Amino acid sequence: MNYETAHQFLLNQTIASEKNSDALLIRMRQGKPPIPGQITSILLALKVVFEALKDATTIEKEFAYTLYLLAVKSQQLFAAGLKAGVDWPPLLKEDLFRIANATESILSGEWYNVHQ
Repeated sequence: MNYETAHQFLLNQTIASEKNSDALLIRMRQGKPPIPGQITSILLALKVVFEALKDATTIEKEFAYTLYLLAVKSQQLFAAGLKAGVDWPPLLKEDLFRIANATESILSGEWYNVHQ
């Protein structure tokens, strides 16, 4: 996966469209779990983006918002789903924490071990 592919993939995980009904945030808003491999692909894309941007001093506003949505909004949707009785997959909470760590790494320029 290259930077352009990773960048677009992450954008697509937050944007609702007819072609993109399986976006992570869309599924979570509907109380549905991620599709198999989706979190792994997101984490891979975040690592690719980190490598490409680790020395950057600025980040595109739309992409920064995408990172925010993946790191923060996904956890809010998880909590709201729990409150509403959604039976999330057992490791989803930890996976969302890994996404947040990877996002923090991108913004700080220093990779944090996302598997802790």
